[in-house]
Amino acid sequence: MVKNLKEWEVETISQVEFKKALGNYPTGVTVITTLDENNKPVGLTANSFASVSIDPLLILWSLDKNSSLYDPFIQTSKFAINILADDQENLCSLFASKVPDRFGQCVWEESERQLPVFPGALSQLECEVYNKIDAGDHIIFIGKVIHITNEDKNPLLYHKRNFGTIPEEFYKKVANV
Repeated sequence: MVKNLKEWEVETISQVEFKKALGNYPTGVTVITTLDENNKPVGLTANSFASVSIDPLLILWSLDKNSSLYDPFIQTSKFAINILADDQENLCSLFASKVPDRFGQCVWEESERQLPVFPGALSQLECEVYNKIDAGDHIIFIGKVIHITNEDKNPLLYHKRNFGTIPEEFYKKVANV
């Protein structure tokens, strides 16, 4: 017999258990960038990135409301998603850190749309802010993709607090299908 949703008991789930469950899901790694009110580049590492729609081309990512970069991102009208390649773990670590001048410690360039992007990234998706949604302790940004750059490289992956890439045997299996 199927229980009615109203009959379900609400479980108490710890944040530790929740984070452990989410850590079991391997993800790609991104550095999301924009400009602050002084036109200085800012960015952060995020793995809360997903596609939303093909028509129009929409993606999403989320930002902790307590982030030191909350104000620049909440005020911007555009941002770039840099999907990191397997040789860019250093960028991931740098933009996950509290280092004040992150852009002074890496190679980056300004795109034609005046957004900070990283040469050698697997993909760069430049976006206009389409919507912002309040979601608990985070804000979900939905971006309309206005420009894409892709490279033929392997992705940087994150799983159970570790970085890695897709093993070569995976690509061999795919080629044989």
